[in-house]
Formats: sequence, structure tokens, C-alpha cells
Amino acid sequence: MPSSIRPGDVLADRYRLVDLLAESSGGRFWRAHDKVLERHVALHTIAADDERAAALLEAARRSAMVHDRRLLRVLDADHTDGLVYVVNEWGSGDSLDIMLANEGPLGARRAAWLVSEVAASIAAGHDAGVAHGRLVPENVLVDHGGAVRIIGFAVDAALHGLPPGRASADVVDLGGVLYSALTGKWPGTERSGVPRAPVVQGRVLRPRQVRAGIPRPLDALCDEVINPYGGGWGARLRETHDLATAAGISDFLAEFVGDPTGLAAAEAAAGHRDTETISLPALADPPVREPEPDPEPTPEPAPRSTELPTQAGLPIFDDENDDVSWIAARADPAPPPPPFEEPPERPLFAPEPAEGPARRTRHPAHHGARASFWPWDDDAPSGTGPIVADPPEDEGVPGRSWLRLAAVIGGCLLLLVAIVVAFNLGRGRTPLGDVPDDGRDTTPSSAATSGAAAPITGITATDLDPQGDPPEENPELTGLAVDGDPGTAWRTMTYLQNFGPGGLKTGAGLVLDLGAEHDVSSVDLTFVGAPTGYSLYLSDQAPDAVAGLTPVATGTADGTRARVALDAGSTGRFLTVWLTSLPAIADGFRGEVAEVAVRG
Repeated sequence: MPSSIRPGDVLADRYRLVDLLAESSGGRFWRAHDKVLERHVALHTIAADDERAAALLEAARRSAMVHDRRLLRVLDADHTDGLVYVVNEWGSGDSLDIMLANEGPLGARRAAWLVSEVAASIAAGHDAGVAHGRLVPENVLVDHGGAVRIIGFAVDAALHGLPPGRASADVVDLGGVLYSALTGKWPGTERSGVPRAPVVQGRVLRPRQVRAGIPRPLDALCDEVINPYGGGWGARLRETHDLATAAGISDFLAEFVGDPTGLAAAEAAAGHRDTETISLPALADPPVREPEPDPEPTPEPAPRSTELPTQAGLPIFDDENDDVSWIAARADPAPPPPPFEEPPERPLFAPEPAEGPARRTRHPAHHGARASFWPWDDDAPSGTGPIVADPPEDEGVPGRSWLRLAAVIGGCLLLLVAIVVAFNLGRGRTPLGDVPDDGRDTTPSSAATSGAAAPITGITATDLDPQGDPPEENPELTGLAVDGDPGTAWRTMTYLQNFGPGGLKTGAGLVLDLGAEHDVSSVDLTFVGAPTGYSLYLSDQAPDAVAGLTPVATGTADGTRARVALDAGSTGRFLTVWLTSLPAIADGFRGEVAEVAVRG
């Protein structure tokens, strides 16, 4: 590919290259501006001598034969200046791989509707005799209007050096796209940014083995398309639906979704890069500036008047003429500063000659036999001279009164401390009021204040699984965790991956209703298996998720029992026991809570 091609160049006298979006394997993907139709387009280029060039042009011609509203259509294809290029419609939105990275796996009905739209578009291509050839999550787009669009129909496979696609391969990829939408894992053979699906003995695990709560019909559809002829539900589906064609998969998913009204609007409201594609005007050539003639010499430079003082040698920019000039040095000497004002005849705060408040000053005896008081002379007329005041006879050392006040306050504090210490000792406590640690009852009420906290009875339990679909975690077994029998237990489902940031969920657990608000001092937990990670939450309302709650305790039980002491002031009606890590069992990971005892 010619190395000189860069943003700003115009290809085929029509397409101005705006942004280079991707570059790999000798091909480049651009956002370009169509100067004829004044719109943005997607443009792929490869070198004309590339072995894929002929296949790319042929794929573009075949793709143009498919007419479907969901396709980002091929608009132009040709070769020029040693390049072969293909022009597609420009789409603005989020591809499925971005949605999975930002949101995680989709809900069952939302995923089924999205893939039913993809399958209907693929079926339209198959009716025209054209296959996509490389259907991966990156090629499924939801635009800012909530519509599903297909990227790279037939063209993307040619750009990757693949032969023309087959309808049967598209059908398997449809099952893979549904699998990835439901689980966040990609089971296909083509490379994708979505993490790979787990494989055991050559077979991709069923969606329900990867993520709990997936409806059985969708689980069976994925398994039968990706791992065909597995028997069970998949075999029964093939008896009632044509799962070997894109149209059959589209019909099955449309039947599962039911009335799709409002789903596209919900996708639009979700904000899939809610931006508008802007058509930029064509770039105008920069104006050519003619050299300006040398100015004629003048005997003296004209003085330049400025409102603010400035310095010679600074540039002056003329926005209208796009010109630059320079401030010349001042020709005339700077004017002298204004003269200082004459000092007033008398001080500003001097009293008026005939009225005004008298000023108290120190006695003349402090300054000798005769003292002159500024700013008035001793010979001033009556009413303008200072009033002389004799100092008080008991005037002592400055600051002594403050020392006396501090001494009085200190004495009061010492007396107060002595009273408190005596009161505590009289109650049989330590000087600071604590209970003595010698184990003796020093007052009649010591048994009530130091006795063990009483267990809270009448507790009921419900399951909490906000990330499940449906959000249930063996609700029929929750009562076994608070029945007082450690031999019975509530348990989670069995998972192939543990909880945590890298797992399928952050956790699951139980919500215990204490019947009323209590001061909870400790919680006794009995688990089955180890280690089990947990967090405890207290709240006034029954939570539907732990996001936003602050745990009152967290830990990991290395054995089957754990006693958790809570800080003073831990109050609430609902105690949530949230499992954050599950112990390993023979076929995966599962948590079990045999008993929860709450004391307060």
C-alpha cells in the first residue's frame, strides 16, 4: 500500500480521508467524507497488488446484491492509484463486544431479540445466495436509534483472506452470537475480543453451565447449533423448528420474544454512543498570501496610542487582515508623574477647633515636668487640647488579672476531676469508669451490664441473587439456615467458576429479617465446606442488592464455623449474609449455610 496516503488526502477525487480507525495485515480502515453526497462513509483500502484485492472487489459486488434494512450496504468499490477500496455506509453505535465489555451478559429476552434481528438479516443474504462469512460480535452493531445493523457482509471475510462464506457456517456463528450475548463468552472459531467460552473434552459448555438463570429453550438452541446432535432438548427442538437455516433460527427467537414493541426504543434509551454523525464541509484550499511591498521610509514613526502601557518589540495581531505588526519604541519621552498632593494643614483625625470628642492620654507626670502631646500643643485653645487622666491607684503588673483567671479555672477543673474519680470509685469501678477486670460483681447491676447478649429469635430468611436470571438461588431452602439444626443447610447453585471480580457473579446470599430493629452484637455462622468468603450488611429496609451498602463485617471462614463480633452501634432489622467466595466441590464451586445465629 502506498505509504503516502494519510488523513486529508482525497481518494478517487471524491472521498476525503478523515480518520484512520484501524490498520492490520496490510489493510486500512478509514472514516472518510463523501464530497459528492456530503456524508460520512466507512472506507477499506488494500494495495492493488495484494492477493486479496480481486476477492475483495468480488465480495463487494456480491454484498451489493443483498437488500436489507439491517445491512450497512456497500456503496462503491474500485481501484485507483495502486489501491483497491470498498466504501460502506457509516454506522454510529455500540458493537456487541463493546456492550458485553461495558454491561456484562444481556438479559434473555433482550439477547433473543437482538439475535433474531441478526438472523433475519443473514437469512435475507442467504436468499440472495450470499453468506456473511465472518459473523463475530464485533460485526453486530446497535446504533443510537436502537436498530440492529450488520457490518462487513461478505466483505469482512475477504479482507481477512477467507474464502466466500457458507450458509451453514453462518448458522453456527448465529448460535455463537446468541451464546456470547447470554454468557459474555465467545464459542466461535474466528478471533474476537470477547473472552473464549470454556471447552471440556472438545465440546463447548452449555450456556446454563456458564451462567445461571438462562432459559432452557435458549440454552438448548445454543447447544444444538454449536454442539449438534447432542440429544435431549436440542433433538426435540429440531423436530419442531428448522435450526439448520438462519430463517428457522430467526422464527424460533421471534416466537420466544413475542411482541417486540418497545425493545428498539429501550435500546435507543440505553444510549449507544448517543451522538450524531456530522457531515463535514469540504476543506477549502488555504489562501495564498502575496508578499507585501516594503513600506516607504518616514521621517518619524507615527506615535501609537494604547490604553494600557506596553513594551516595544511586542507583536500586534490584526484579526481582520491576518497581519502582524510590532510595537515601536516611544518617540517622545514619557511625561513626568503628577506632583504629590500638599500635606493637610492638620492631621485627619484632629478634633475641630470648637467641638469634637476629647482624647484621653497619659499623664504628663510620666514624661517629666512638662510634656508635649502630639498632635496638639499644650498651648492649644480650650476644648482642643487633650484630657489628662490620672492612672488608677491600684494599677499593677500588666497581665496579672489573666493569670488569676487562669488559676481559678484550673482549680475548678481539678475539683471536677476529683469528684468524677471519687464517684467512679464509690460505684466499684476504675477511676475512669471501666468495669474492673478481676471478675467480681462490685454492684448489684453488674450482671445486667456485663452478661452475654441474648440470641434473637423469630428470624426468617429469603435468598438474594440480584445478578441471576431469574434472580433466584434455591429459595425453597432458605428456612434451613435459621431452623436451629446445623444438619440442614441452604445452598447456592453449583458454578464452574468461583465468585469474585473474575467470576460470573460478585456474590449471592441470604437476607435475614430480625422482626424489628435490633442492636446486633455478634453473628455465629455455620458453613458446609471451606474456605467460604462472606460479608455482613445491616439495613433498615430489605435490600434487593448489596451495591451501595457498607459492610459491618467481612472475612473468610477457613473452617465450618465463624463467630463475628460487630462494633457497638450496629443496628438494623435486616441482616444480609453475602457469600463472596465459595468452597470447591467435585464438579465446581458451591456455598452452603447450615445455620446463622444472631445475638443482640
